[in-house]
Amino acid sequence: MRVPGVVFASEALLAVAHDDRSLEQVANVATLPGIVEASYAMPDVHWGYGFPIGGVAATDIDAGGVVSPGGVGFDISCGVRLLVSPLTVGELAPNMSQLMDELSRRIPRGLGQGAVWHLAGVRELDRILERGAEYAVASGHGSPADLERCEDHGTLEGAVIAGVSERALERGLQQVGSLGSGNHFLEVQVVDDVFDARTGAAFGLEQDRVVVMIHCGSRGLGHQICSDHVKAMRPAMDRYGIEIPDPQLACAPVHSPEGEAYLGAMAAAANYGRANRQLLTEACRQVFGLVAGTEQLELLYDVSHNLAKIETHEIDGVPRRLCVHRKGATRALPPGHEALPADLRQIGQPVLIPGSMGTASYVLVGSETGGAFHSAAHGAGRVMSRHAAARQTRADRLRHDLEASGVAVRAASRRGLVEEAPMAYKDVDEVARVCEEAGLARRVARLRPIGVVKG
Repeated sequence: MRVPGVVFASEALLAVAHDDRSLEQVANVATLPGIVEASYAMPDVHWGYGFPIGGVAATDIDAGGVVSPGGVGFDISCGVRLLVSPLTVGELAPNMSQLMDELSRRIPRGLGQGAVWHLAGVRELDRILERGAEYAVASGHGSPADLERCEDHGTLEGAVIAGVSERALERGLQQVGSLGSGNHFLEVQVVDDVFDARTGAAFGLEQDRVVVMIHCGSRGLGHQICSDHVKAMRPAMDRYGIEIPDPQLACAPVHSPEGEAYLGAMAAAANYGRANRQLLTEACRQVFGLVAGTEQLELLYDVSHNLAKIETHEIDGVPRRLCVHRKGATRALPPGHEALPADLRQIGQPVLIPGSMGTASYVLVGSETGGAFHSAAHGAGRVMSRHAAARQTRADRLRHDLEASGVAVRAASRRGLVEEAPMAYKDVDEVARVCEEAGLARRVARLRPIGVVKG
């Protein structure tokens, strides 16, 4: 280990982490060439590919620092956005069933093809890979105001389409505007509690306000890009004299043909993921307009939680250019940060932590005391594999229990429903509390689900 491993956790969360190999992975990440400060793990940490999910690590680019696709994950730029409606839960209640039926009909999800946006061909896909949500908005899918509330204004610079394989393009062509499967979802939620009234008001979050949370990523395109570049990096490590304890940590110097090729392709996948969430936003607005009489769903924020980004941070008092890997971790920028939109700069970045079906989600805000390169948790974090979860309950029982608790469910499949049962996840209330007590971000509001469209 070149640096320490630092885990943000309570006793309860740490006990859960001991049950998988995630802490071993924290130690493995600490061996990466060029790593600085520490190998960090967020409160929702659990076992992943190479890096633990919930892992944060930065490497010094000018000191031979590496980039590792395992530090980003297969679902490149998977992320969350939150839309705030003008409706209260009481105003929406009479139309709730119709709303969920219409969302279920219009939101493509599950494995394979199906999308809101039917592209004209590969050239249009290229524009998405280059410009992301900005191209979606320019094509009439949303408004410029949406881009103001997107990380990087909806476009991650540096995309290089040459690094995206034909197979990746093939997989992405018919999936722009779709949830996918696994833990991805679109949830209709209500503000259940407000911890910080001033910040809540600035975010438009008040008691009983209806919001919509969208969680998805870059679909098959991102998965293929990760697979392709892991395969390319493994033999390259010998040329650079890199030895690692786990082949899933395959990496290359940022300043190398392999490192630059990966970062260019990763940026393309990130732009795809951002356009994907923008198209789902448009579909959601249309459904609310049709059923609830308003398309006014204002974007609070859109942030990714599977990315490697080039950022400048002080290391031992000296500004350094770092490659910051966040895998299952989100940026949590503090007040005053130049990357924030003007109307949020004095407040801080909204930090979105989704829970699971039947449990709360949270909105936090970046803190002045934030550590781990301004990072925070990205969700509740799994404690049970999908296979294990499927053995614990039946789809009809789970659906009954959720409906009885006031959560309307529309799932793509019975299997997908049980794999994402609430019991499979950590206590999101505890994860959010630990983020606050560790100084990573402050709690603003707790959101309760009232309707779930599951991938």
